[in-house]
Amino acid sequence: MAQTAPAPSTEDFASLLEATLGKDSGFDGSVITGRVVRIDGDVAVVDVGLKSEGRIPLKEFAPPGQKPEVKPGDLVEVYVDRYEDRDGTIILSREKARREEAWTNLEKAYAAQARVTGVIFGRVKGGFTVDLGGAVAFLPGSQVDIRPVRDVGPLMGTPQPFLILKMDRARGNIVVSRRAVLEETRAEQRAELVQGLKEGMILDGVVKNITDYGAFVDLGGVDGLLHVTDIAWRRINHPSEALQVGQTVKVQVIRFNQDTQRISLGMKQLQADPWEGVAAKYPVGAKYVGRVTNITDYGAFVELEPGVEGLVHVSEMSWTKKNVHPGKIVSTSQEVEVMVLDVDPVKRRISLGLKQCLRNPWEAFLDEHPIGSTVSGEVRNITEFGLFIGLPGDIDGMVHLSDLSWDEPGEQAIQKYKKGDVVEAKVLDVDVEKERISLGIKQLTADPAAGVMDRMIKGSIVTCVVTAVQPNGIEVKVDDAVTGFIRKSELSRDRQDQRPDRFGVGDRVDAKIMSVDRQTRRLTLSIKAREVEEEKTAMAEFGSSDSGASLGDILGAAIRRRNQMAAEGKE
Repeated sequence: MAQTAPAPSTEDFASLLEATLGKDSGFDGSVITGRVVRIDGDVAVVDVGLKSEGRIPLKEFAPPGQKPEVKPGDLVEVYVDRYEDRDGTIILSREKARREEAWTNLEKAYAAQARVTGVIFGRVKGGFTVDLGGAVAFLPGSQVDIRPVRDVGPLMGTPQPFLILKMDRARGNIVVSRRAVLEETRAEQRAELVQGLKEGMILDGVVKNITDYGAFVDLGGVDGLLHVTDIAWRRINHPSEALQVGQTVKVQVIRFNQDTQRISLGMKQLQADPWEGVAAKYPVGAKYVGRVTNITDYGAFVELEPGVEGLVHVSEMSWTKKNVHPGKIVSTSQEVEVMVLDVDPVKRRISLGLKQCLRNPWEAFLDEHPIGSTVSGEVRNITEFGLFIGLPGDIDGMVHLSDLSWDEPGEQAIQKYKKGDVVEAKVLDVDVEKERISLGIKQLTADPAAGVMDRMIKGSIVTCVVTAVQPNGIEVKVDDAVTGFIRKSELSRDRQDQRPDRFGVGDRVDAKIMSVDRQTRRLTLSIKAREVEEEKTAMAEFGSSDSGASLGDILGAAIRRRNQMAAEGKE
């Protein structure tokens, strides 16, 4: 009976498999040195001392985007990806060899927090790809520079220093930062610059940012503020008028605060101060042509030369336009002639006048219309104290209430006028300093009471004609020219006769002048005072009641005497 052969053991199976496939070479996954045998098209044939030669694409011999530089005879490090001894096939990779070497070096740099050199070669979502000598890393967009970079083109393809933020070899992830390197460098430069910084130093800087109040200048690791008032001696409304981002400027350190590390810079300090000797250049009273640079509520600034401005106060802008905004008289960039009124070199102020370059309209009016001459104008305004008449030269003259009429009270006479009426008036007075012109309308005619007023003497007795009866007295006229008034209490000596209604318009009465107002040409009269005076005169002339004569006899004799004298006067 035939015997069955025993089953092979596990060890025997392994031996058979090894005999069939060959023993493991031990090269898989290792990096070895090979020699380039030849260049075959777009691949390089490399001999690594095994049964067969390996083929490696040429693109693996150069960083992305660069031309490979490899030739026959060159020794290169290659990675054995797979070695198949049965078929004699060997799979090599130059890229994986570079990557393995790079990862090893990068891990050392990461552990030591050292900088590494890489090349930005591609753009991906959220950032860029960087070649770190064979290992590909991710560069986030926020880590490219300290400030946002709009165009990364100039940085691509150029070796740059980076700092590894995170790496995971198992997953093949590396995150790098260029910004961290720049910040470290900037901090070093800042410390070095700040240590030697002194006021008065002149430095070169780059305009980093522009605001409404000035510009921030990068001095090479540290920023300084260039205020808008220190950019130039001339007026600059906004820094963008003189500067732009990225511009290289020469500046001087004006102030440096060691505690706050704040640096104030100036550009105008590097130029000659135009205010030096300004008092000699612009003497008071001299006239110059300047350009309006700024208009405010209180006046306008006029540039006499770059860096030297003067203020034309609103009160010095026009002879006639008062309470008007300066913008309605001049406009920005307009060239105007001005006169220097005052110069203060210490406060760097020049007061200018615009109206002083024009003739004073009140002086011109007085030259053309002397006092006593007649002018014609339109009624521009009516007030409680008179009329304002428009005159040549865009000025006004005033007719006071008392100068409207010889006969009527001013309050009554002014009712006859309205705005727009053209009237004639006589020039009574011109005050050039106070800018006032007094006019009169009643002065165009002769004063009907001119001679009568000379005869109106306080204490004299005059004959009056009643012109109006009022509850508080009567209005009278003397010689048809002068107006007078007798109060109710002065109508009679006897209280029962102190009644205005016992008089009628047109009645003639004799009264004593108590006061004379020659300016208003009005009299204050009294019948009562006249009666008292007549009684005293009669008593003195015809005797007293103590001598036996009655008061009626005395007054009767006095009245007869007065009537007789009146009759003789008429004859």
